Amino acid sequence: MLEPKEADDHKEIIPIKINDQNITVPVGITILEAAHQIGIRIPTLCHLDLHDIKMVNKTSSCRVCMVELSKGNNRNDLVPACVTPVTRDMEIRTDTLRAIRARRMAVELLLSNHPNECFTCPKNLECELQALAAELGVRQIRWEGERMDYPKDVSSDAIVKDANKCIYCRRCETMCNEVQTCGILSGIGRGFDSFVGPAFNIPMAESSCTYCGQCVQVCPTAALTEVNHTDKVWEALNDPDKHVVVQTAPAIRAALGELFNMEAGTLVTGKMVTALKRMDFDAVFDTNFGADITVMEEATELIYRMNNEKRLPMLTSCCPAWVKFIEHQFPELLDVPSTCKSPHIMFGTIAKTYYAEKNEIDPDNIVVVSVMPCIAKKAEAKRPELTKDEHNNVDIVITTRELGAMIKEAGIEFAELPESDFDSPMGMASGAAAIFGNTGGVIEAVIRTACEWITGDPLDNVEFDQLRGANGLRKAAIKVGNKELRIGIASGLGNARQLLEQIRDGKEDYDAIEIMACPGGCVAGGGQPYHHGNYEIVRKRQEAIYQEDKNKQLRKAHENIEVLKLYKEYLGEPYGEFAQDLLHTHFEERERI
Repeated sequence: MLEPKEADDHKEIIPIKINDQNITVPVGITILEAAHQIGIRIPTLCHLDLHDIKMVNKTSSCRVCMVELSKGNNRNDLVPACVTPVTRDMEIRTDTLRAIRARRMAVELLLSNHPNECFTCPKNLECELQALAAELGVRQIRWEGERMDYPKDVSSDAIVKDANKCIYCRRCETMCNEVQTCGILSGIGRGFDSFVGPAFNIPMAESSCTYCGQCVQVCPTAALTEVNHTDKVWEALNDPDKHVVVQTAPAIRAALGELFNMEAGTLVTGKMVTALKRMDFDAVFDTNFGADITVMEEATELIYRMNNEKRLPMLTSCCPAWVKFIEHQFPELLDVPSTCKSPHIMFGTIAKTYYAEKNEIDPDNIVVVSVMPCIAKKAEAKRPELTKDEHNNVDIVITTRELGAMIKEAGIEFAELPESDFDSPMGMASGAAAIFGNTGGVIEAVIRTACEWITGDPLDNVEFDQLRGANGLRKAAIKVGNKELRIGIASGLGNARQLLEQIRDGKEDYDAIEIMACPGGCVAGGGQPYHHGNYEIVRKRQEAIYQEDKNKQLRKAHENIEVLKLYKEYLGEPYGEFAQDLLHTHFEERERI
């Protein structure tokens, strides 16, 4: 007998047969899992198992994973492999004509009620339904008839919901409710008219959606996509009266290459800069410059709170999805987040003030474009409190996917590009800023600076391994002189909920906490290249981010010469009156719907 690749010693092991192969497997696993152990692939659509973030979607609604069970006397049953547990001596066929036809029919029925617009669909060539149709040899739709006809929901600044493309797999619902615990999405309607959306099908903009975009990441079709802003960028670039600058977040450089068939985790920083310059941006800058400023402000704010018996713990406020989460879900804790704006908003503020003055450019003529791994940044840029003298800090936000599309539109052979450097003065950044893209990275960057400022001694080892890791909820104690900083870290909003409940209920006592809405951090953001459930891709991006840090000669934010010059010439003291006016914001209670 073939033995399973993985066995649980605490479970009973039973014999089964798959496609004439005798194997032993733990009792209770599904046929899909058993087949996977011996390298037999059964196609799926609604099923999604993300071990890394403990998400399993087993709705068995698509019926694409049908297999045939041998019952004897020519009586065989078709069952969905994703939810059917194995039993002793079960005989399974995954390759019979009957099973193959059942899968094909399931896909044909889905296509019969699906818009026939693949060429213009934002998910074209990334759509799992499209890929399955090709794999199963679907060459015609035999059942033409009535189709759903719902208007697109374009109410929000971040996410577009197209119910006509919903195949009712309910992956987004599982992600929203079980992983992120936001409770926004649920099944609406019955039978033919069923789709997933907010309760009572209210517009997304009126819901408590945080726009984290994790629903977009797991949606197999284009029922959920980001609001596309590429046309706005092209329009700005072709306006001779506009000075268009672009900034790129740390997570972009670890993922952009995937859109050009490069291996996951390939760092493409220099090629990315070259591509942006060839697209005729007037200046190409690094959001990491803004991240170094954020460290200066957050480290100073943390030390101020600790020394003056102010509210602790201080929570990092770089993630707009997490900020919106606390505004809706925990308004009683709105005094704990740092008041710092996020790095790309800080950057935009400096671009519209300091940079404009130095270069004698009217701020009205500066267009700041942010390339972000995050869909929530699109909505964040529109928040009215994130303005200065009626100027938006950031004018346009595009995702990694949108940047990749623009590079292709421009006919640029990305993989063949030479490398080039960011422009000055807002292109210099430390390695501490680079790790902002990983869970635990923001607080590690802040601790690097806070440690030296508290003790007055140079920090020899800047890597805090105790702040790193894959667990979505973790804590650590950092020795700083005669103090011990108690740190909490949450990755994913479901884990953030647990951490916030601990604070609210007085069960944990922390000095500082980092929260990122996306499991794994910004590298797994809603605007990143689709990983299709393969979290090995996310791990490779995380490794690349840490490598970017190691590659830097400068690894502490407070040693960034250009940032120090900015404070000396313009901002004054970190967390001072002028810095607070420019770089800090406030939060407000929002209705929970």
